[in-house]
Amino acid sequence: MSTEIKDIENVVIVGSGPAGYTAALYTSRADLEPLMIEGFAWGGLLQQTTDVENYPGYPEGVLGPQMMQDFRTQAERFGTRFITDDATRIELSDQPGEPHRVFVGDREISARAVVLAMGAEPKKLCVPGEDELAARGVSYCATCDAAFFRGHDTIVVGGGDTAMEEATFLSKFADKVTVVHRRPEFRASAIMLDRAKEQPNIELLTPYVVERFEPNEDGSLATAVLRNTEDGSTRELPATGGFIAIGHRPNSQLVAGQVDMDENGYVEVIGRSTRTNRPGVFAAGDLTDHVYRQAVTAAGTGCMAALDAEAYLRDRPVDAEAHWAPEPERVEAAAESTA
Repeated sequence: MSTEIKDIENVVIVGSGPAGYTAALYTSRADLEPLMIEGFAWGGLLQQTTDVENYPGYPEGVLGPQMMQDFRTQAERFGTRFITDDATRIELSDQPGEPHRVFVGDREISARAVVLAMGAEPKKLCVPGEDELAARGVSYCATCDAAFFRGHDTIVVGGGDTAMEEATFLSKFADKVTVVHRRPEFRASAIMLDRAKEQPNIELLTPYVVERFEPNEDGSLATAVLRNTEDGSTRELPATGGFIAIGHRPNSQLVAGQVDMDENGYVEVIGRSTRTNRPGVFAAGDLTDHVYRQAVTAAGTGCMAALDAEAYLRDRPVDAEAHWAPEPERVEAAAESTA
């Protein structure tokens, strides 16, 4: 059965994951009857995660897909409607009161408020074994997964601040952390590089790139095969954990040129809110966050976006004719109402 679409929706949420589902939960409980375009790959990156042990409320841990199903079910309980398809185009109005338009193929959806929650994707090495061993030793988040590698030999691939931060955090758990970088010099700031060098179980290995990841008989990561970028020689590095730390790519293409973004494509918000530079457009989760990138922080900004959207719609009641009038008429109407 197809989802019923209103002539003008109160709130359309584009994207799912912790930010999107939390925004859906809060807006549905506020009786805004949100419509979520959750995408084919609903649930975001947590659909590709096994054990999640650092999210409050799951004392025994939870599988990432199960956690996202729980989020979705809770939002649905309060009336969130879902389109399990991808948004193909977004046209954002720059005039208060004018509806925004979101397209799913040829299907056009108008909305008074839009919450952008499309997330971000980790950049991949695109080498053999990487996809096959994802969540079986290959990871893109040491903060999320380091505790699973207590006492193991691990590698971190990358040369920037993120790689040094990941390696330093991982060093608290792993027996050994080898940072593999393709150039002799690191891009990381001096302070982050020094912190990594201070850890006795961190080794910096240059100039090498990962050629491929190889599994154990049980299908988990066993070895990273490395190639020297200067002489072409190869070496095998035993590792049961491989952390890729070469950056993330925000999924902001649909709103490029319409909302303010930083140089890396992350959507910028105003102050400590989730408001973008477009009226009635809010952004949450990893689409705006290049620092924390945690499920719990994404959920928090999803809550904020819902509250911001609710306040925006409350200040612009849909049944107030004065709201749809030109600005001078609205000012005049407001003056008369207080006379």
